Amino acid sequence: MSRTPKDPELASRLSRRNVLGVAAGATAATLLSGAAAQASSQDGGHGKDHGPGKGHGHGKGRAVLPPGRLGIQLYSLRDKVSTLGFAPVFAELEKYGYDEIEFAGYTQGSAGAITLAQLKRLAKDHGLNPIGSHVGYYDDNNPGAYTFAQNLTKVLDEAQALGLKHIGTASGPFRYGSTVDGWKRAAEDFNTYGAEARKRGMKFYQHNHAEEFSFATDKPKVRLYDVLLAETDPDLVYLEMDIYWAFCAQFRFGKRVDGTPAPFNPIDYVLKQPDRYPLFHVKDGTRNDAARDGYDMTDVGDGDIDYKNFLSRVTARTHPQGLGSARPGETPFGRTYHHWQTEHDNPVESLAFARKSSEHLHSLRESRCGD
Repeated sequence: MSRTPKDPELASRLSRRNVLGVAAGATAATLLSGAAAQASSQDGGHGKDHGPGKGHGHGKGRAVLPPGRLGIQLYSLRDKVSTLGFAPVFAELEKYGYDEIEFAGYTQGSAGAITLAQLKRLAKDHGLNPIGSHVGYYDDNNPGAYTFAQNLTKVLDEAQALGLKHIGTASGPFRYGSTVDGWKRAAEDFNTYGAEARKRGMKFYQHNHAEEFSFATDKPKVRLYDVLLAETDPDLVYLEMDIYWAFCAQFRFGKRVDGTPAPFNPIDYVLKQPDRYPLFHVKDGTRNDAARDGYDMTDVGDGDIDYKNFLSRVTARTHPQGLGSARPGETPFGRTYHHWQTEHDNPVESLAFARKSSEHLHSLRESRCGD
């Protein structure tokens, strides 16, 4: 595995960072190098060669990815966390050029126990900003469940202890069913969680899958995601768009139950209310019209979702002057950029996925005249 990213801008930035981190991370890097190197040799250190027709934009213009805003959902690396612990994984992510992490649990599984204070310190030692976390929405059959509905105070206490700016759920708002009124009740729950999170300086968010874009069972012309947006307070409830699942929903729910067309473009939701989408999941898929979801999940950069276009349009819409002379992570107006978390539910080799995803997204460039 090459220790130096192929993107010169990324390489220059990483040369100024402590590549090894804490001693535990350095030791762990040795343990991981064999598996990562094997994966690198299998894919040649690149994603698929898309060519100009894919529109993935490996040009020489300005970087599409905003500086300091690349993260990863640690669910993608759960196999390595459970066998080796957080320290080895964080050491690798630092070398791959990641800036942020999003949690999917705060334990190491079979790798042993770790306190929240240790976890926070470990992330800091590797230059990783814990930006958010996924927690269950509800488990009404278990009053002791670690969910927003059953243990809101504990969930927020632990998020605050980790210094998280966002705390959310990847559970769909189906607690009370798939009717309009059922989703209005779920929206009331979310408003409550958002209000409590806001008191602690955090933003509550909901992460979508495809089903959120389906239609209400009692009003089949009403898209449930539209109910969620309309009934939640935009100052209390935010959204993390999983771009892959949103495109799957476009395929699955582009028609109503009666067969009448109901097309939508995922990016239009973001462009209408960009401030409601602080977080994104960058997950790729190869188009497959024979599959239920219309895509087969794959490593970022190996699929057919045009992330250059998506990142470019979102960044341009929110920050029309682009990067300019802003400091890393800021716009010329002092506002922060969105946060982009790579993810794969079941990668073939999770560390290779993490490396390839970072490499691909850092390589994306805006087109210039003559390119």
